[in-house]
Amino acid sequence: MLEFRQAQLDDLDTLVTIENACFDTDKLSRRRFRHWIGADNGLLHVACEGDVVVGYGLVLLLKGTRLARLYSLAVQPELRGKGIAKKLLAHLETVTAEAERLYLRLEVATTNTQAIVLYEHAGYRSFAEYSDYYEDHTNALRMQKCIRQNFLPPIHRPQTWYQQTTEFTCGPASLMMAMASLDKNIQANQDLELDLWRESTTIFMTTGHGGCHPLGLAIAARIRGFEAIAYINNSGPLFLESVRSEHKKNILTKVHAQFETRARETGVKLVHNNVAQNIIERWMSQDYSVIVLISTYRLDGKKAPHWVSVTGMDELCFYVHDPDIDDPQQIAMDCQHMPIARKDFDKMAAFGSSQLRTAIAIKKI
Repeated sequence: MLEFRQAQLDDLDTLVTIENACFDTDKLSRRRFRHWIGADNGLLHVACEGDVVVGYGLVLLLKGTRLARLYSLAVQPELRGKGIAKKLLAHLETVTAEAERLYLRLEVATTNTQAIVLYEHAGYRSFAEYSDYYEDHTNALRMQKCIRQNFLPPIHRPQTWYQQTTEFTCGPASLMMAMASLDKNIQANQDLELDLWRESTTIFMTTGHGGCHPLGLAIAARIRGFEAIAYINNSGPLFLESVRSEHKKNILTKVHAQFETRARETGVKLVHNNVAQNIIERWMSQDYSVIVLISTYRLDGKKAPHWVSVTGMDELCFYVHDPDIDDPQQIAMDCQHMPIARKDFDKMAAFGSSQLRTAIAIKKI
């Protein structure tokens, strides 16, 4: 009878044996297996026939999102064809759902037709292909399944993901993604990224270069031919709590006043109100692209202001493109269409002690 349990240190030799028997490249090392046994951001479980471990599965629990990633699934080659992989996958989905994840994603080589059939029969659907993904240069299919209900694709706006090239240009990167989804002539690149940052920077932040003011970003979109609506729940200067010196506070106040004047001159619509979820839904249904300022506390514990681009929503989640790969366990695809539960999104979309809530909606004129 097949049984499942968490992996233990005593399983290390067997896990390495299974890994070497199943994979020629992209192998988990003994050291990595040891790391994942009992790790709080992963689920390493084994399938057993009696006292014999015959397979394993590893799921990574991505912080700050209801998304998990099936990193590896392997069964002893001589035992394949007995339904072990199918049952192990179902078990992993159950324990992942119990860990309060809504979606499970995975990558599989495009040449691995047997595994693709397994995943498709289990309800996984392909949503992207990643070129030259594995060490042997094989492409990978990106697949996803909602593990708490039948799969329902979210309302979404097709949007190409862009990775910010500096630590301070999340706003420009998110705005570029939003603009490019509306105008095929917009090319997301570093030149435009830096231009947008220079046009929208607040000048000062806690450390390093200044972040981007919502009005600065809205103005940058407006002068490039987009209708721009900026929602800000605070009417005074923004980000004052992020600096200590009075000189810097005075500069931030001056920059805020300049942006307000420039917004009126360029025709940016400014609304002083909270950015409620129904407002974002209305914008998306009216073919606007939307970027939102969040606090990264639930992503990395750093409480930094961070811009993301909203790509869709359903009854459970908002989906966002995050331009920053900050976690070494993440890959680019983990930052694309990230599902964030609605209640978590509400908490993330408030920054600082002032609970700043701000978002920008744009549409091509």
